[in-house]
Amino acid sequence: MRFSILTLLCALFAITAHTQIKTPAASPNIKIEQQVGMTDVTLEYSRPSMKGRTIFGDLVSMDKMWRTGANANTKITFSTDVTVGGKELKKGSYAIFAKPGKEAWEIYFYTDTENWGLPREWDDAKVAAQISAGATKLPITMESFTILLGNLRNNTADVQFIWENTIASFELGVPTKSIVEKNIKQVMAGPSNRDYYNAAGFYLDEKSNLDEALSYIEKSISMDYERFWSVRRKALIQAEMGQYKDAIKTAERSIELAKE
Repeated sequence: MRFSILTLLCALFAITAHTQIKTPAASPNIKIEQQVGMTDVTLEYSRPSMKGRTIFGDLVSMDKMWRTGANANTKITFSTDVTVGGKELKKGSYAIFAKPGKEAWEIYFYTDTENWGLPREWDDAKVAAQISAGATKLPITMESFTILLGNLRNNTADVQFIWENTIASFELGVPTKSIVEKNIKQVMAGPSNRDYYNAAGFYLDEKSNLDEALSYIEKSISMDYERFWSVRRKALIQAEMGQYKDAIKTAERSIELAKE
């Protein structure tokens, strides 16, 4: 009898689970990943639609704080430090809030991204940047709320908020020039101490080209202050080469450095 009841309950649960009806989300989620210059930008937000409603001045109040989308926070993430509307903003993730106006929107980058809609208590200390985004009318209508990264260039892009017949946008600046110049200097200067260290470690693991491995680790040490881990790697290479007396002496030096 117990077996029959359990079997019946399992069957009923399976039928119930199978017959659940799925419908389209009212405000579908979207995730956009875009590289601007050398900076990775990720946008995550929900997209409500007009559905015959008047948006700005009705569904979305003018000059009042708006979640800039629907559901969970609209979130933007930068892999490097950037500028937004000419103001500096550190790399990381931010919730975007806005106060739509007829000629401009006030855009807020908020460090707390884990709200559902607007924060229950607004904290000015969490506003990493506040900027103005110019707003204009469009000759067409955008049914669904849309955020775009447009006009991509090496050092800038435009972040555009589009809904109904309104577009508001601001300029995003990225440090492409400084990143590329740093890469150029590193490459043109030749291998770094870390490159020599990694190459020596590879040959040590492979137990091959040990003469080169020893040469590489010595170059790594000479290019940087003596680090106990680099000196230890030299001792391991010497031991693998059968240079046991030198290996012991080098290992003792590594221990001294580690104690320091």
